[in-house]
Amino acid sequence: MPESGPETAAPDAAAQAEAGARQRKVIHIDMDAFYASVEQRDNPDLRGKPVAVGSSRERGVVAAASYEARKFGVRSAMPSVTAKRKCPELIFVRHRFDVYKAVSQQIRAIFADYTPLIEPLSLDEAYLDVTENLKGIDSATQIAEEIRARIKAETQLTASAGVSYNKFLAKLASDQNKPDGLFVITPKMGPGFVETLDVGRFHGIGPATKAKMNGLGIATGADLRAQSMEVLRQHFGKSGPYYYWISRGVDERPVRPDRIRKSAGAENTFSEDVFTSGEAEIELQPIVAKVWRYCERSGIRGRTVTLKVKYADFQIITRSRTLPASVASHDELAQVSMDLLEALFPVSKGIRLLGVTLSSLGEDAPEPAATGGQMTLEL
Repeated sequence: MPESGPETAAPDAAAQAEAGARQRKVIHIDMDAFYASVEQRDNPDLRGKPVAVGSSRERGVVAAASYEARKFGVRSAMPSVTAKRKCPELIFVRHRFDVYKAVSQQIRAIFADYTPLIEPLSLDEAYLDVTENLKGIDSATQIAEEIRARIKAETQLTASAGVSYNKFLAKLASDQNKPDGLFVITPKMGPGFVETLDVGRFHGIGPATKAKMNGLGIATGADLRAQSMEVLRQHFGKSGPYYYWISRGVDERPVRPDRIRKSAGAENTFSEDVFTSGEAEIELQPIVAKVWRYCERSGIRGRTVTLKVKYADFQIITRSRTLPASVASHDELAQVSMDLLEALFPVSKGIRLLGVTLSSLGEDAPEPAATGGQMTLEL
């Protein structure tokens, strides 16, 4: 998926006038080392020790790391062999996604006691708009404190919270006092707070965009703010307006509880490289099955099938096909995926990973329209 900022919300005059009349109160809740913390909660022997959720095998990847492990430089998405090298005492535990989902639902129920405007970003984080809330509490900070206290009491886990007047700043704030912290960015603080930050800390600016910005002499929020809209559009296309406004502490994106997924996918990294089409087709089958199970459970369908291939040298390619109507069955999804795969053979180097994504999603609709984020299913 190309690296880009969240959906741009450049405010027009009417939006700015509305914002001035009704200042939003937004909370971003982010669970602390969620998967690893659940494992430490449920197994006292793991408490206080460096823990990684994932596989210790040679080609394994760290899904999550406890704070004890992070002190050694262990991070999510890091190859397990690298993590073990950084922290020889690292304890690997297998993931239990059913448990994480159940705990996430507990936390979501707590949110729902305060507001119906909840936008989940993943199992362990969400935005809440508490401008008008079910408790009639004027202070968003008080609500954040209550939510954190309830999460701790009901799940024995800690959460960090950011409170501000928009989503961009609330997310930045939740990172400020991690773990088990709370930070508030007021309207007076916002623009000045943004100016001091490295652009790499901005949501929507990943390593590649940061490197490009640094090459243009943009290292901080202040540097970004010094750029004109035209310059940012020229270098960053449709993301330019988003960068222009967030550098000024402005973000008019609403908290969207009805956010629709853009795509659903699954991928798997193999224990040994795959070289033949027969081997690759066998490996692809459970990936396709997992994507289709999600479609069946959710009742959604999509028209665009994308195959992802990572080779042994870590080169990644994708191949896509968009159909005139939504994929109607598991067999159809499997056939399109296999066709895309077959066209890549013979290969000159081994295949390390395969993935399948279904996009242009809608609810059993032949011409679906979708906005929002992506869900990736893990094998």
